[in-house]
Amino acid sequence: MEFTDLTRTRRSVHQYADTDIDDETLVAVFEDVRRTPSSFNLQPWEFLVVRGDDLERLRSVAYGQEHVTDAAAAVVVLGTLDPSDHAERVTTDLLEKGYLPDEAAAEARLDTVDGLADADDETRRVWTVQSCSLAAMTLMYAAWDRGIASCPMGGFDADALRSEFGVPDDYDPVLLVTLGYPAADAADIERDRKFRRDTEEVVHLDEFDPAARGPPADD
Repeated sequence: MEFTDLTRTRRSVHQYADTDIDDETLVAVFEDVRRTPSSFNLQPWEFLVVRGDDLERLRSVAYGQEHVTDAAAAVVVLGTLDPSDHAERVTTDLLEKGYLPDEAAAEARLDTVDGLADADDETRRVWTVQSCSLAAMTLMYAAWDRGIASCPMGGFDADALRSEFGVPDDYDPVLLVTLGYPAADAADIERDRKFRRDTEEVVHLDEFDPAARGPPADD
């Protein structure tokens, strides 16, 4: 599917057909996802794919939302809170392929990452959420390219999820993404799309104009 078609036809879907997603297709989706850009190319993401009876367990920590169990699968997007996890091998690769000019540059890069790894909890959480959110969007587009609908979910109890699925404390559950082939008409691309703000309202060329938020509400 052409990218413009992907962006204009993708919908967040809650209703799914009773059809499984085979392992080969899931692997192909994540082959696309792993090419997502990330801060320092550190790729802080891990993906827990929940299927079958385990979807009930996931629903229990997602405030009972029905589309969790209606989906063929749900992906827990997890982000490491330790930026140094993969820093050495990523930096070695950059040096070997000429992206870094010399050992000194590689050492400087590692020092910067170490500084981030020593930062406060909130700084490290923001760092991992930024990159993992990019991966989640890639996931939704890669799935839709194969006819698989999705829905991103921020409504879940992160601590309960960690406990239920044995996720270590040094990983942040960033998002849930349900996946499944859409039920009939659930991803109807002919139906009027939900409201989207105009391009002119959200894009500020050369300077930021907060008046683009629109006229104030009547008193």
